[in-house]
Amino acid sequence: MTVHVGNAYLDAAEDAGWLLGHFRPGGDPRHSADVEVKWGVHAAGDVRAEWTTGETRTALLVLISGRFRVELPGRSVLLERRGDYVLWGRGVDHSWRADEDSVVLTVRWPSVPGYAVPPRSPEGSPEAPGGAAGKYP
Repeated sequence: MTVHVGNAYLDAAEDAGWLLGHFRPGGDPRHSADVEVKWGVHAAGDVRAEWTTGETRTALLVLISGRFRVELPGRSVLLERRGDYVLWGRGVDHSWRADEDSVVLTVRWPSVPGYAVPPRSPEGSPEAPGGAAGKYP
């Protein structure tokens, strides 16, 4: 049995918050094609650079601290109490915004490549699927 001990704040800094998933090298006990785990530390005002579309995974996002908003088609979910969470399934597009400095834990399954987002451009906010402007400046 392999055991790995770490610190989410320190380890997450290595890979944009991702602690476990397909993107870890083979042989690393944090490598998995079955599940991804992210320790997301977000400053107030952080916004996902673009909407995730064509989603093939299921995701669970749990608020550890702060105030965090998940945007889903036709619905905005505000997480404001420690332990608040949102779960969405395959085919559900999404984006997010940190209303306050926030820490969130995200679990997604399965772990598949193709969802990395390039850095956000300074001129705009994410757009909703179909090209509609996002809610945020």
